[in-house]
Amino acid sequence: MNINKKTDPSLKLKTSDWELDFYSRPIIEANGKKRWELIICSTRSFKTKENFFWNKKCPANEVNSLWLTKALNEALNQAKKEGWAKPSIVRFWRSSMKSIIKKSLEATNIEALISRRTYSLFDKIEFLEKEIYPNENGYVRGVLAPTFTSTLENPPKPLPEAVRGDALTIAEISIGQLKSAENWPIEFGDIFPIHQKLDDDNLVPGLRLFSKDRSLALSAWFSCLEPIKLIINKNQLILEASENDNWLVTDLPEKDANILSKKFLENKKNSFGYQFISIQSTPYIEKFAGFWILRDIELIS
Repeated sequence: MNINKKTDPSLKLKTSDWELDFYSRPIIEANGKKRWELIICSTRSFKTKENFFWNKKCPANEVNSLWLTKALNEALNQAKKEGWAKPSIVRFWRSSMKSIIKKSLEATNIEALISRRTYSLFDKIEFLEKEIYPNENGYVRGVLAPTFTSTLENPPKPLPEAVRGDALTIAEISIGQLKSAENWPIEFGDIFPIHQKLDDDNLVPGLRLFSKDRSLALSAWFSCLEPIKLIINKNQLILEASENDNWLVTDLPEKDANILSKKFLENKKNSFGYQFISIQSTPYIEKFAGFWILRDIELIS
């Protein structure tokens, strides 16, 4: 008996969060207006090797929540046809589009999460800006559709006392180890597949936190933080998170800050800017209360 894969209820749907950008692009259309475009992609994960991508141009005079809500429903219908379940969370980071996006997601009963932890989306936009848009009629080089770049406009806040743990260390692990992260015992966190072409011996810098009695509590707090990347500003190690939060992790001796800053720069060149944060009860236990893969990304605009 033939089974129709599209309608067979016994088939398990693919699941993933979504990442969304709704903004102008570096294209001037034939009518002299900037191109507006909705870009949606699934968050990369170990659950499925496939990725969902969907985009649609928006007329410049229809940039509103009504158009976006209709387009979101079209995207959901297409995703369903391709075997994807409705996402429970959609991440986005355009603060100027916050009201429109949140209103549209509420209309489709999907949770809106303002976060720069949208690494799949950043990769897709970078690909479009480098490989696709420059070949189209009306392409304008320059800052027409600015994308996210790191800023330190908000002074860093010290990590709350309750989540500093008993000790912290700066450490390195290999790309090969990160590639096997899906097999690690992790209570809280967020991991995703690493680019396979990277040399397994390349080292990735990161932060290890230890708390004998409160490692799970620390990890639960970090899960709500949406950690983005670690940076060095002067002699401070800072964690960028969520929409525009900056957390002061620790002050470093000038020599250590310079060494770590060089490692971060080398890592961006050699290993796609991968970083990590781990939380354990002790350095000796082979189990993570929390583990997050991070990426230091700055896109062209």
